[in-house]
Amino acid sequence: MKMHSVPTQRQSAAILAATGLILTFYLWLFLHAESQLSVAILIAVCVVAFFGARRVGVAQAVEQASKQRPGLARLWALGGALILIAAFYESHFILLMICAVLLYTTACLGLTMQFGFSGVANFAGAAFFGIGSYATAVLSTHTGTPHLLIIIASGLIAALIGSMLITPVLRTRGHYAALVTIAFGILFKTFIEVNDVLGGPQGLQVPGMSLFGYEFNNGFSVFGVEISFYVSYALLSLGICAGVFVIVKALERSWVGLAMDVVRTDETAAATFGLHIARWKVVAFTLGNFFIGVAGSVYGMITAFIAPNNFTFADSLLMLSIVILGGLGNAVGLIPAALIVLVLPEKLQFIQEYRFLLYAALVIAILRFHPDGLLPRKTRIFFSRETSR
Repeated sequence: MKMHSVPTQRQSAAILAATGLILTFYLWLFLHAESQLSVAILIAVCVVAFFGARRVGVAQAVEQASKQRPGLARLWALGGALILIAAFYESHFILLMICAVLLYTTACLGLTMQFGFSGVANFAGAAFFGIGSYATAVLSTHTGTPHLLIIIASGLIAALIGSMLITPVLRTRGHYAALVTIAFGILFKTFIEVNDVLGGPQGLQVPGMSLFGYEFNNGFSVFGVEISFYVSYALLSLGICAGVFVIVKALERSWVGLAMDVVRTDETAAATFGLHIARWKVVAFTLGNFFIGVAGSVYGMITAFIAPNNFTFADSLLMLSIVILGGLGNAVGLIPAALIVLVLPEKLQFIQEYRFLLYAALVIAILRFHPDGLLPRKTRIFFSRETSR
């Protein structure tokens, strides 16, 4: 089979299986690597493979296979994540990194709806993330509400508080709308720092997750083998991330995503054709903040402690960098981008402060050769080939 030809259904399944196994094995090696030499070699292999796959046509074949069998591609991604969680069943730190990647990906899916779908700039992602965490801390400590409902309630609270920004965001555009959200992020951090009820600068303790009587923080054992309690949180984070991903992709393919695309592309043309611009921006902003709040809720339970310094403007920029690096508007690109932004600096600790310099240089190099991100969002095709005939 030539790389530029369209693969058959069976060939697509084989391509996706091979890709899933290779990526899972590579991530296992990278997460397991501790020596300076092994980390450097794996980074070099990744860079060469990324650009080489584009040049020889392997990336295009994988892309076509994913288009033909999207459900199978998602199953391989889910299976790969489960394999990694099982492989590091006793490693607290690696499981914590996996949880962070999954939850930041979930939060960035909300930002993708706002920034990538409808064009609403939100530079206060960390603030809504923090609202979810603080809401969970308060509700878990002072109420007997089941924790599963607390996660949903925390997302709703983040969306409700975010509704206060709807009017100024709708009345401004571009840089001015961004300044509104930046101001809100600074206001949120200042508010929780001076509010003694919310712990002030010392922060708050967050009770661990409890689901149907099972305490996540207690851990468990299988056939006498002790399993890290972070496995339960990793599975929960994976389930939430997968669920939000399915919702976002379904909305993207529906008429809702179509309307948001038109609003983002040209508001004047959208208004001319009868689209209610404010309505779709409100839907994207509110739903995006809900997803961010849900991710922040689980993150607070995992870390067991939250403080104002966990939700700064720098953290908001970190989330936006994941959205842009992955490919603005492309939900699939968030996963590799989150791995680069969150895991890579941890693996480069052996070069101390210089790791941030190397990490920044790598990100700049990626955007230099791929200005639209790692996995750019393709132009939307409004009519299929069959329809146009």
